[in-house]
Amino acid sequence: MATPLRALIIEDSQSDAELILLELRQGGFEPTYERVETAYEMTDALRRQTWDVILADYTLPKFSAPEALALLKETGRDIPLLIISGSIGEETAVAAMKAGAHDYLMKDNLTRLPAAIQRELREAENRAERKSLEKQLLQAQKMESLGQLASGISHDFNNVLTGILGYSDLGLAKINLEHPLYPNFITIRKLAERAAGITRQLLAFARRQTIEAIDLNLNAIISDLLKLIATTLGEDIRIKFTPDAALKTVHADIAQIEQVLMNLCVNARDAMPQGGALTIETKNIHLEKADCLALPNACPGSYVLLEVIDTGTGMEEKVREKIFEPFFTTKSPGKGTGLGLSLVYGIVRQHHGTIQVQSAPGKGPPSKFIFHPSRNPPFPNRPSLPSTERIGNDSGGRR
Repeated sequence: MATPLRALIIEDSQSDAELILLELRQGGFEPTYERVETAYEMTDALRRQTWDVILADYTLPKFSAPEALALLKETGRDIPLLIISGSIGEETAVAAMKAGAHDYLMKDNLTRLPAAIQRELREAENRAERKSLEKQLLQAQKMESLGQLASGISHDFNNVLTGILGYSDLGLAKINLEHPLYPNFITIRKLAERAAGITRQLLAFARRQTIEAIDLNLNAIISDLLKLIATTLGEDIRIKFTPDAALKTVHADIAQIEQVLMNLCVNARDAMPQGGALTIETKNIHLEKADCLALPNACPGSYVLLEVIDTGTGMEEKVREKIFEPFFTTKSPGKGTGLGLSLVYGIVRQHHGTIQVQSAPGKGPPSKFIFHPSRNPPFPNRPSLPSTERIGNDSGGRR
């Protein structure tokens, strides 16, 4: 079966382009292509389409392969560029390879073109996979460092709060309701309790909470929470629940899973200030190797998915990269602590799940919270990468 190939051909001769396409078809490819002759046409083609390979003549009347290489570098895209020329010399070819060309071939001998493209496509895939893993590792190490910092601060802060609460109780015990200082002691105690709640969220982010896990069905948890979710979100947001009737059970803490779901839904609500639609779905899924590249430290296998999808405002990439960090928020001052999604992140990690964000400006994201079925051990045959976490996906537009 022929392999689809999207080829951008930089060539001023249509007949030469046809010879290249013929060789590709004979080599097992099914090419779709566009032929360009100028820098403007190449820029436009790169903007409109994703290409697997670029095949460039070395010299054209208004363009050249070195110029094409420079233009490609400016875009930051990793697309193999092969030079196909009728008169390129060895020194010129070596210089082109040093400049970033992936290979060069002569027009009168194209027999190794399909093999060269197959090789470059494999190497491009390996580079993309390696880059994805490096990015995941750096993010995992960053979040691990933040977790350790949050844990240390929370414990120290808790010690201070214990003293404040203790002395406020002692003060309240020595005065009655009519005493002028009674309201002050009550306010001190309420503020200390509020601060204690923040430290509990930080401890959840740092995976220092105690969990009481049992085998449970996510469908039942969601069904019990739907009325509360509807009340919390308000009448302007339509809620749809699509459960998988054959959903497998997971091993989890009921209270913490309820907290994750509520936080995701509230976050989605904040991304839809003018109202919208919220969809909650559950399903059994199977992750292939390619799927795991987008999920930090996930392995191929069977999973249970909880997905929250909103029609909110969406997020830019620089926002998505920070949404799980403690105290990060894009909301107005006083509208949130920036700990809601940090709490979600910590709970998901502690349950050996995975959480992933998919969003773009103008397009609300699906929130994917992925569990292993309870009958399977967490991440079987898990590859050993230092300091990496297992996460899942979050909802909503604005943070």
